[in-house]
Amino acid sequence: MAFWILMTDHPAVAYRPRTPALRSLFSKVAASVLPAMLLVSTAQAAPQGRQVQLRDITDIQGVRDNQLVGYGLVVGLRGTGDRQQTFFTVQTLANEMQRMGVQISPGQVVVKNIAAVFVTAALPPFAHPGMKVDITVSSVGDARSLEGGVLLMTSLRGPDGQVYAEAQGALALGGYSEGTGGNVRSVNQPNVGRIPEGAIVEREASVDLSRFRTVSFMLRSSDFTAARDIADVVNKEFGKPIAVAQDSRTISVDVQGSGVSSVPTLISRIQALSIRFQAPAKVVVNERTGTIVMGGAVTLSPVSVMHGSLSIQVETVHEVSQPLPFSNTGTTTPVENTTVAVKDAPAQSIRLEDGADVDDLIRGLHAIGATSHDIVAILQAIKAAGGLQADLEVI
Repeated sequence: MAFWILMTDHPAVAYRPRTPALRSLFSKVAASVLPAMLLVSTAQAAPQGRQVQLRDITDIQGVRDNQLVGYGLVVGLRGTGDRQQTFFTVQTLANEMQRMGVQISPGQVVVKNIAAVFVTAALPPFAHPGMKVDITVSSVGDARSLEGGVLLMTSLRGPDGQVYAEAQGALALGGYSEGTGGNVRSVNQPNVGRIPEGAIVEREASVDLSRFRTVSFMLRSSDFTAARDIADVVNKEFGKPIAVAQDSRTISVDVQGSGVSSVPTLISRIQALSIRFQAPAKVVVNERTGTIVMGGAVTLSPVSVMHGSLSIQVETVHEVSQPLPFSNTGTTTPVENTTVAVKDAPAQSIRLEDGADVDDLIRGLHAIGATSHDIVAILQAIKAAGGLQADLEVI
């Protein structure tokens, strides 16, 4: 048996043992070292995920935001409020004036500087009375703009009908609408505004963590491998099996078995742990805007794509047929001349080899002049043909 030793710094330089004793020694070394070298090489070649902390990919079951909504009035508009036919706005104004001791008839009120609005907010977990939250104010009626308006005190209620916050303040808009009649210039959305820290929490909605006997960590993206890895890293951290992967999204941790006296401390220790997380291969397509987002883990099988363009243009020209000058006969009649033009561009094709990635696909599609909407149709066709190894989500 002959052995050649390749030097790592000089691949072209080789050494061959010349004596039987040396050949026997190198045979034993090769039997023990080469499998390890192959294992290291294979491990390095295998795709690895990125190291992420558990706080970045999981949530705590039962610890979440709560949605709040309320109905109110925005006042102080510059004649851009709801018009007279929006009756509920005037009715709301009459109700507000009645609470303040002023009696008015809704049918006799013509006010254009008020607008009825819905107010929405997200109540964060562990919110206590006195805490401030941001709110969003959206027009309900036909107001042209909420620019310069002030929201009157509005109660924000949860799904249970209880009032959890009170909102009030001046609106901040990201757009405007100027002009009259048919000459109006609008930028962004002038009927929606925000009030930073515009609501004050009035009712406590915090979760009592001291009652938790089991803390459940929920993966934001369903993945059996990630759930198993999380359970393994938690058990390794505490030195005992206190974590169990319930399914592809939920990992349960026994609070009493962990030996930690405080649930927040237990959650903090677990959230600081890290695992190697491989993001799922996914393609998200927005057909309305033509936006396409593809992850780097998306791969494609060998596939050929042919893309052509067929356009048909129909043009109608309205003409008038009239008699010759100074003629006593004939009448003037309208005539429509219709022309049809057909343009069929030759189909262009690209070829994707085995192991092609997103960059190869995008470069190929740009090379044949495909637009964003063309790429949406092409991706759907590739997915249907089995050439796209990823989830295709159309929103």
